[in-house]
Amino acid sequence: MAEEDFTPEPEAPERDPDTADMFGGPAPSQTPAPAPVQTGAAYTVIARKYRPRTFEDLYGQEAMVRTLRNAFAAGRIAHAFMLTGVRGVGKTTTARLLARALNFQTDAIDAPSLDLSVEGRHCRAIIEGRHMDVLELDAASRTGVGDMRDLLDGVRYAPVEARYKVYIIDEVHMLSTGAFNALLKTLEEPPPHAKFIFATTEIRKVPVTILSRCQRFDLRRVEPEDIIRNLQMILEAEGVRVEAEGLTLIARAAEGSVRDAQSLLDQAIVQADPGQTVPAALIREMLGLADRAGTLDLFELVLKGDPGGAVGAFRHLYALGADPAQVVLDLMEHVHGASVARAVGPQALILPKDQAARLAAAGAAVSAPILARLWQMLLRAHEEVGRAPDPAAATDMALIRLAHAADLPGPEEALKLLRSGETPGVGGVTGGGGASAASGGAARALAPQGAPQGEPQAEARPGAVLQTFEDLVGLIDAERDIALKLDVERFVRPISFRPGVLEFEPAPGAPANLAQRLVSRLKAWTGQPWLVAAQGGGGAESLWERQTRETRETRAEIAQDPFVLSLLEAFPGSEVVHIRHLPPPEPALVDDLGEAAAED
Repeated sequence: MAEEDFTPEPEAPERDPDTADMFGGPAPSQTPAPAPVQTGAAYTVIARKYRPRTFEDLYGQEAMVRTLRNAFAAGRIAHAFMLTGVRGVGKTTTARLLARALNFQTDAIDAPSLDLSVEGRHCRAIIEGRHMDVLELDAASRTGVGDMRDLLDGVRYAPVEARYKVYIIDEVHMLSTGAFNALLKTLEEPPPHAKFIFATTEIRKVPVTILSRCQRFDLRRVEPEDIIRNLQMILEAEGVRVEAEGLTLIARAAEGSVRDAQSLLDQAIVQADPGQTVPAALIREMLGLADRAGTLDLFELVLKGDPGGAVGAFRHLYALGADPAQVVLDLMEHVHGASVARAVGPQALILPKDQAARLAAAGAAVSAPILARLWQMLLRAHEEVGRAPDPAAATDMALIRLAHAADLPGPEEALKLLRSGETPGVGGVTGGGGASAASGGAARALAPQGAPQGEPQAEARPGAVLQTFEDLVGLIDAERDIALKLDVERFVRPISFRPGVLEFEPAPGAPANLAQRLVSRLKAWTGQPWLVAAQGGGGAESLWERQTRETRETRAEIAQDPFVLSLLEAFPGSEVVHIRHLPPPEPALVDDLGEAAAED
């Protein structure tokens, strides 16, 4: 049988390029085909694509980078690092950068270095997670003591390629007690070639024995300005445009997390057609936020005391798809912004200029107590809206209360109205949260002018002889020895006092060295020897005991005062929560008031 030739013949073209399609189609074009669109499987999300590759790329963590740079320059590199902070601030990224820095090596540099602008010998393998000497453990999935022992079995062996064996343990707070104990022994006596980097969002769950053996870095929330700067850099690299207000909305929604902001930007980019600017309105809709101009209008209606207009404005926003809970949160932000603008100025608000100006004007139009009252009521309204069967109805009710409370008189005005026989109230409303707040403030301002003070006000004169026990307390107060003053007021029951001698009965719980402390302090302050003796009994009330008794008696007296009773009746649910003793008016002022009354 003859041998067959298996040499393959040259492949003939499937078709003549100059011949028309056999099914009647046109001849193929000679122009190159367009580049294929990147498919979802090959697409790299922004949060991964723009993950920091050097320490300079870490936004908002300048303090940590400065500390690490100084430590590396001085050769004082810890054997264990603890990175803590909220999600998305860069804990895991920082851990990998540290692993690269510890094992940095090039042809010119063979020492740990934070300058990672040039890729070192081990950098690529560490970035891709395939380096033999850099081991990562997710403590959320491997929490047991067996997992930790398996990981630590290789600690005693020297690294294979790099300078250090680096162990990165993410979410370290989720390790079990046994795993922490297994780790502790290695952290107490670590081999010189091993480094540990821990990351956690719950630093309080990490045992103190572990924390005390780590150099701790608190990665703080990234400020909105830094997040916006990072997003602008990404947009420039991607060739995409987003309205400035939209970036501000994303930065606020991220709550200090760069990763969350980048993920939201990824989602926002596809909201508009390719090549078009992404408008802020689309981002607001994507985030489920109400129109900010609309909520500002609503806030201004509340401050004007217009409940009908406020309810109408909210229902318009609700019809457009606004979430009632989000509207309440926006109102809380507006109250906060108006208060900050009132105290600091509109430049302190991270908002567009027109919105900052409107909030500053709103804050200037009302008093600080009204803004504080609205804040407290909105906190309560947020809870009510969250658990109400009809959140929209709960928001209606909250807006009605807010509008009335914003126009209620303050404590001083309420007192004047009550003393003149009028009933404080606006629009027929005399109760509610605002009235309760006003009546509480009015009740706190009430106290008989002749009420006992309960605490000595004597002042010590330098070089003078202390004639009374009150003079002694005044001297301690003037010398600013707070601990001794508190102990004397609470535990000293005076029996007898004369210059240079104090006898007292110690109250239960008195410090054993109280008499000795008094002797040494009084001798230093007066320049004279003192005899301080603690006796078994027979002492009067301590200052604290006397003040407690007098306060109790004063409260009982005030509770029966006809004016207070009428005040409590006018504002159901209000109560006397504090008693403040007002100083008597100056004699000259009393004379002037008397003369003015006589002339009238």
